[in-house]
Amino acid sequence: METHQPCPACGSHDALTIYEDGHSYCFSCNTYFRSSKEEKKLSSGLKKQGLIDLQDMVVSPLPKRKLTKQTCAKYGYFTSKVHGQPVQVACYYDDDNKLLGQKIRYADKTFEARGSFSERFFGQHLFQGGGKKLVITEGEIDCLTVSQVQGNKYPVVSIPTGAASAAKVFRANFNWLESFEEVIVMFDMDDAGRKAVKAVSGILSPKRLKIAWLPCKDPNECLQEGKSDAVVKAVWEAKTYTPADIIKGADLWEVLSKHEESLNYPLPWDIPLQNMTDGLRKGELVVITAGTGIGKTTFVRQLAYHLSTECYCKVGMLMLEENVKHTANGLVCLKLGKPAHRPIIDSEYKKAFEDIMDNFVFYNHFSSIECEDLLQTIRYMVTGEQVDFVVLDHISIAISGLDIENERKATDVLMTKLRALVEETGVGMLVVSHLRRTEGTPAEEGGALSLSHLRGSQAISQLSDAVWGLERNQQDEGVKKNLVRVRVLKNRYSGDTGIAGYLAYDKEHNILNAVKDLSEYEAPECPFDTNETEKGDF
Repeated sequence: METHQPCPACGSHDALTIYEDGHSYCFSCNTYFRSSKEEKKLSSGLKKQGLIDLQDMVVSPLPKRKLTKQTCAKYGYFTSKVHGQPVQVACYYDDDNKLLGQKIRYADKTFEARGSFSERFFGQHLFQGGGKKLVITEGEIDCLTVSQVQGNKYPVVSIPTGAASAAKVFRANFNWLESFEEVIVMFDMDDAGRKAVKAVSGILSPKRLKIAWLPCKDPNECLQEGKSDAVVKAVWEAKTYTPADIIKGADLWEVLSKHEESLNYPLPWDIPLQNMTDGLRKGELVVITAGTGIGKTTFVRQLAYHLSTECYCKVGMLMLEENVKHTANGLVCLKLGKPAHRPIIDSEYKKAFEDIMDNFVFYNHFSSIECEDLLQTIRYMVTGEQVDFVVLDHISIAISGLDIENERKATDVLMTKLRALVEETGVGMLVVSHLRRTEGTPAEEGGALSLSHLRGSQAISQLSDAVWGLERNQQDEGVKKNLVRVRVLKNRYSGDTGIAGYLAYDKEHNILNAVKDLSEYEAPECPFDTNETEKGDF
């Protein structure tokens, strides 16, 4: 036995011991070197598994990656040729230093896996477990990098097949990971890396998992840019993992101390609805409901037109019951003050079109509506076209695009996704909802509506910021037939609910006008139950 020999892996001058059977071991970097007999036996087994023979590989430095020969030797990272092509080979070993498999990296950055190592960390064989810190990277090159910048002295490993394999290999090696006081994840600073961090959270015991943040995409990029100190600093300053959706109360002071006035956009009608709601706001979801033929589409079209022309907002129109031509024509005719069903296409019409259309974006659904396409369209309208408000008319058609037979469940799913989209993007959303199809519903005779009349599930009322109902007696005659009562059914903003004013439908101009004097509608008898008294009545 020869002791105090130099180590070819870490460069130590006296830490290597050579044993009588020919194998050697470095007590500085914990590297095991097989004897010639062991190598021969292993080589025979490798050929049977299709693995590259160790005799056909060499340990070389990787200049472009700024990685040394000593670092590559320590981990078993080789260079070789496959079918005449130069390759890099990352070898995966078990705890007894038996080769399990090889990950082959070609020059065009494609990979090939040989053997079986999907549940094994690269470099795991070097560290039998137990210690203060373990760093885990996303790839072998990054593993070599983090080890090298720390003098190849501390435990560093990487996941075997990219970010997607993180959770699987973590679970397979739970006990080994738990033997370290801190498990520091240093995945790539991109979406895949963040998803991988979230995937492994909760697997280890509390406070063991820590996250390291880098100034570059990954550790090796830091090394190439001369920022190796940043990698070391990231290891020692790694923070205990906290899910992004968990916020400690003590961290909320900056949020609470910054008073941000929300911008309120006024409504087009001077009725109590304006005072009760203070108008519309971005980041809120408002549901408009009424019976069939009451005037929901006319109502939301006027809101959209007003937001665009008077509030200078950009509005996305998803009118699922009509084609884009019909929607655009209705908006132009609002500008002209003329009936939408008899447009005259002339120079005046063209000028009105040019005056208003810059602030509208339309969804051309071609009579085919898929829920996910709808949601992606809304997200693009907000992020790509910078719309401030979105009008969705109506939700019953939208849920038909969901592959869910139960209408109530489908409504739950869509409303949850719409609510999340509002929170994510900050867009204001106006959603039209129908009432339940029940004979004798108050909507048919202009009676009072309630949240229980909404069609579908309770998610519509629960997930919305406000619900406005429109009530009109379609069975009446004369001018009374055109009177629409507005009722606030839910109002998260101020809490005020009840009757919120009256509008009169002007059929000639296809528009709703505010009503101040109800006398002409009340004689000889009012179409509504006048003995009702609620906050907001006048």
